[in-house]
Amino acid sequence: MFRGDDGAGVLAARRLKTLVGDRAEVIEAELAGLEVLDFMAAASAVILIDAAKSGRPAGTIHRLDASAGPISADLFPHSTHVLNAADAIELGRTLEVLPPRVIVYGLEVGDTRAGNDLSPTVAWAVDQVVERVVHELEGLSCTSGS
Repeated sequence: MFRGDDGAGVLAARRLKTLVGDRAEVIEAELAGLEVLDFMAAASAVILIDAAKSGRPAGTIHRLDASAGPISADLFPHSTHVLNAADAIELGRTLEVLPPRVIVYGLEVGDTRAGNDLSPTVAWAVDQVVERVVHELEGLSCTSGS
């Protein structure tokens, strides 16, 4: 949370917790690596939000369907975690513990130096991703029969 734009995923999770109530479990995994696999193990659907750094402008939103196949590690080349999002998902696929539906939102970040606040551009992108995830959750609940 205190590394500038790198806190985008955690901030999105905190906002989602207040919006989705008990319709979905929201987990803040600030420094998760392999633990991501444990979080996903019993789920039927997962939406993962993480900081991305592919060289696109800060605030760019990437939406990837990891259920359909591997996602590009180029979006998540550097990580403050043991594994980046792409590596964790592919390990889950290899171990056959990946849920049937996995959507990844990558928020393109700019400044990730310690002690800096979230940039206005990435803060706007967080708001957009939160809206999109709430919309996706509504679609998932309609298709799951609950």
